[in-house]
Amino acid sequence: MSGLSLRIRKARALTTLSQAELARRIGVKRSAVTQWEHPAGTTPSVEHLIQIAQETGLSFEWLATGRGPSRCEGAEQAPAVIVDDYARDEHESEALSHFRRLSGSRRRMALEILQILGG
Repeated sequence: MSGLSLRIRKARALTTLSQAELARRIGVKRSAVTQWEHPAGTTPSVEHLIQIAQETGLSFEWLATGRGPSRCEGAEQAPAVIVDDYARDEHESEALSHFRRLSGSRRRMALEILQILGG
């Protein structure tokens, strides 16, 4: 069984959700969850992984990669993933890519420009 399929099954089991209930909560058919949990099945989209993390309260990074703790330590009420931290389209993704290459002072300038434009 693939690591991802095992982690999805474990996440669901830890929260005592049936495949049907998890599917209902994230807006897919039960067969999609079955496929995600099958070793040779399909891989869920990033959006669905985010929803699984949110519904189960587990860390998105752990769910997607197996790295890090499965739960955020010392923060039981912390969100599993901060959705607004991810680019929503190709333009935001490109802007974020450029922003990450800027020095600290240029980042501050870029933020000021964005604040003025978003005004």
